[in-house]
Amino acid sequence: MQRRDRGVVRQREHERVLAPTGADDEDAQFAGHERRSYVPWILVLAVGGTVVGALVGGFTDLHVYRYAGRTVLDGMSVYAADDPVTGLPFTYPPFAAVLMVPLALVPGWLAAGLWTGASAACVAATVVVVRRAHQLPTPGWLVASVALATIALEPVWQNLAFGQVNALLMLAVVVDLVRPERRWSGVLVGVVAGIKLTPLVFVVLLVLVGRRAAAGRAVLAFAATVAVGLVAVPGASSYWTDGLLDARRVGPPALAHNQSAFGALTRLLDGPPPTWLWLAVAGPLALAVVVVGAACWRRGDRVLGTCLAAMAMLLASPIAWSHHWVWAIPVAVALWERSRWAAAAWSAVFVSRPILWPPWGEGRELEWGVADHVAGNAYLLAALVLASGVAVTLRRPG
Repeated sequence: MQRRDRGVVRQREHERVLAPTGADDEDAQFAGHERRSYVPWILVLAVGGTVVGALVGGFTDLHVYRYAGRTVLDGMSVYAADDPVTGLPFTYPPFAAVLMVPLALVPGWLAAGLWTGASAACVAATVVVVRRAHQLPTPGWLVASVALATIALEPVWQNLAFGQVNALLMLAVVVDLVRPERRWSGVLVGVVAGIKLTPLVFVVLLVLVGRRAAAGRAVLAFAATVAVGLVAVPGASSYWTDGLLDARRVGPPALAHNQSAFGALTRLLDGPPPTWLWLAVAGPLALAVVVVGAACWRRGDRVLGTCLAAMAMLLASPIAWSHHWVWAIPVAVALWERSRWAAAAWSAVFVSRPILWPPWGEGRELEWGVADHVAGNAYLLAALVLASGVAVTLRRPG
């Protein structure tokens, strides 16, 4: 057993000795009472989301997901053609296509309903995990209220409107990293990375905070997803050889909705930057944000540490559409207990969506002035301000 692990064990034993008789039973009863409080509310949100999703339907990205699932069932290459309904390609790794098979087995209206309900439940569950990590009460009415309020955030309603997968992936990462370490810690991070490569950033976070065993499990789980994809999806190798580094296949990188460093540079330079310039800018910035996140984690705030790693992930990715920024939710919940003003300011950025204040679409981003670039890169800049503020706070004594 490593020295750090022995210290953790001794600390927990010390806490058990000092705890009053019956404290564990009381804590368990309290946790059970809270669970009975918030679970019904989450189920209500899930049912409500299912009904709304089934009635509304027509979610663009969900169409693409179902196309990928059908293609796998038909034994054809997912990457050889685009979805005939939307005309859009499937841009995720092969393993993700395998997971989309169940969506292809049910009618479109049912898939839309279940997907929306699952996303709503995941948003609420994320609120629960974050608040419990901070040892805050999680009554059902509060969880439901916060979850409903998040719909005002542009990334959240965009995520729901497109039928995106981001809320599900966010919950998986939060559950894996924020909760106390278990024997399977890191596995969910690896699986999520197999669905969407950018979460590999969380492996770097695990290494920096000394959780090398969890990092190893994440890498092994990711490798397993790659193997499954290669076996189950015909032509899967073309994703790794042709589509992986083609950011333009995902969409126009200059579009205002792309809130990554690559997108900001593309808009600033009137075209995609050279690879060396992108790496020279995004690499150090992302690494610095992850390092701040690791320092925050070591100070005892796993939630904010994980969220900062997510900010680094979005910053470093060639494409970080605005609906990828659902990580605004756990950041806002975490900031609320530190500073109401900071949480309000952070949330205001994503409610007011300044990224769409300047002219956008059809290449108009390439004509932006200085003020347009500031507003049009608001999510990216907010993440950098957050990381800088946390870094300053960590340097203060105590």
